[in-house]
Amino acid sequence: MLTYEYKLDGTQAQYAAIEEGIRVGQFLRNKCVRAWMDRAEEGKNFAAMSAYTAVLAQQFPFATKLGSQARQAAAERAWKAVQRFYEQCKAQLPGKKGYPQFQHENRSIEDKVAGWKLEPDGKHITFTDGLGIGRLRLIGMRSIETFPLQQIKRVRLIRRADGYYCQFCVDSTRQIAHASTGNQTGIDVGLNAFYTDSEGNTVDNPRYYRKAEGKLKRLHREVSRKSNRHKDTKKAQPSQRGNKYPRQTPLAPVVKSDSKRPQSHNYQKARKALSKQHLHVQRQREDYARKVAYALVMSHDLIAFEDLQVRNMVKNPHLAKSISDAGWSLFLGWVRYYAGLAGIECVAVPPAYTSQNCSSCGQIVRKSLSVRTHCCPHCGLILDRDQNAALNILQEALRILGHRKTGSSTTA
Repeated sequence: MLTYEYKLDGTQAQYAAIEEGIRVGQFLRNKCVRAWMDRAEEGKNFAAMSAYTAVLAQQFPFATKLGSQARQAAAERAWKAVQRFYEQCKAQLPGKKGYPQFQHENRSIEDKVAGWKLEPDGKHITFTDGLGIGRLRLIGMRSIETFPLQQIKRVRLIRRADGYYCQFCVDSTRQIAHASTGNQTGIDVGLNAFYTDSEGNTVDNPRYYRKAEGKLKRLHREVSRKSNRHKDTKKAQPSQRGNKYPRQTPLAPVVKSDSKRPQSHNYQKARKALSKQHLHVQRQREDYARKVAYALVMSHDLIAFEDLQVRNMVKNPHLAKSISDAGWSLFLGWVRYYAGLAGIECVAVPPAYTSQNCSSCGQIVRKSLSVRTHCCPHCGLILDRDQNAALNILQEALRILGHRKTGSSTTA
C-alpha cells in the first residue's frame, strides 16, 4: 500500500466543512468505544460497530453528513484500538497495555471508495457527501491520475499546523532496483555522530531541535504570555500600597471563574506559529533520516545495527532530549523499509556488550560513556569506541546469518 499526499487549496468555508467532518468522525468513533466499554451488543466486534454507526446516524441528524463508508471507517478506527489492546494483553507486554481512550483532538477523517470524485487531470478532487466540502485543488508533484480508480482504496483528509492535506492510499507495491555491491557494514548510532560504520566512516548529527530550540522557547513564551489561562483565576489579596509596615494577613483563597474565557485571536496566531515550527523540525528530521537511510541501503548488500529499545533509553533525563533529537527509531525504521524494498539483508543484533567487547580478541574492556577510545590491554587494539561497536555488530550479524543458513540447510 502506497500513500500519496497533496496539500489542499480551498476556501475558509471548505476548511470549516472539513473540520465539521473531523468532529463528526471523532464523535462516531467515541460512541463505538463507549459501546465496547459498556459491553453492549453494538461493540462486540467490527460488524456490530459498523451497524451501530447507522443507528447513530438515525439518532443524531448531524451524523448523516458523513457517508456510510466514512462512518464505517470511524468504526474501524475504534475497533483497531480495541484489537491493539487485546493483542498487547495477550503478548503480556510490561507496563500499560493501551486501553482504548476517547479522542479529544482528532485531526483526520477518511472515506473509502465512495464519497469523492477525482478529476481526470489529477489536480482536483470533489467530495460528494453531505458536508458540503465541494471541489478542492490538489497541490503536489505526484501523478495520482496514472493509477486506476479501483486501486485507490482510501482518501484521507488531515489537518496539520500549516494547512489541510489529502492522502490517497493506493493498492500498489514499490520496488527498488538494487545493484549488488558486495559491501557489508555494521552501524552504531550515537549522539556525537549520527552513525559510525564498521569502516570508520561517520555521518554528522544535524541536531535540528537543538538548533531551533531558541526560537521554540521564544514562541512558547509568546503562547504563554497571550494565554487567558492565568486570567481565569484571581487572588483577592487587599492592596497595601503606601503602608510602611503592612499587616501580615494570610493569602485569600484563589477564586476560580465559573467559565473559561475564550482565547484571543493573538493567542491563536502564536499557537499556530509554534505548531508550524515544531512541524518544520519534524519534517527536517524525517527528510534527513530518509535520505541517509536510502544512501546506506543502496551502497551495501548487508546492514547490521543494534536492536535498541529507544523508549527505555529516553527515560534517562540527561540524554532524553538528545536521543529524541537524533531520531534513532525513525532512521532505523526507514533502513528496514528500504532494505525490504531493495531485497537486501538487514539484521538487528542484541545490543549487549557491543561497546565493551574488543572486536579483535573478544575480551571485555570496561569503559564509561565519557571514554571515546577503545584501548584493549589484551591485544593492544586502539580504535574509536563507535567503530569498535560497529565491528562487533557486524560480526554478530554474520554469526546470526550463519546460524540461519546452517539451520535451513539442516532442515532441508
